[in-house]
Amino acid sequence: MQDAPTPEEILETVAKLMRETLMPELSGRSAYLVRVAANALDLARRQIQREGAPDAEELGRLRTLLRSDGSLPELTRELCEAIEGHRITPATPGLVEHLWATTLEKMAVDQPNYAAYKRAIHKD
Repeated sequence: MQDAPTPEEILETVAKLMRETLMPELSGRSAYLVRVAANALDLARRQIQREGAPDAEELGRLRTLLRSDGSLPELTRELCEAIEGHRITPATPGLVEHLWATTLEKMAVDQPNYAAYKRAIHKD
C-alpha cells in the first residue's frame, strides 16, 4: 500500500498544473498538445478510479447472456460474433440492457461531461 498522494491525486494534480499554469503561457500547437495531454491524464485517472467493479459487472452480464464462461475480451468477442451471425438479436433478453449499461460505463470514463450521458444517468 502506498502513502499519499494516490495515483489518482497525482494525475489530477498534473492535469491541473498543465491546464492552469502551462496552457495560459502557451499558444497554438503547444497549447493544443498540453490540452490533449491533460485530457489523457484525466482519462487515465477516471479509469483507475472505476477499475474493477464495472468490468466484473460487464463480465457477469456477458456470462449470463451468452451462458458461457471466459475472460471479458473472449466473451466480448463471442458476443460480437453472435450478433454478427444473428444468433443474438435485440429481441434476445438482456442484450439491450447489457449494451446500454456497458455504453454508460464507457462514457463515465471517456466523456463524463457529455450532455447526453448526464441526461441518461439522471433518468435512471
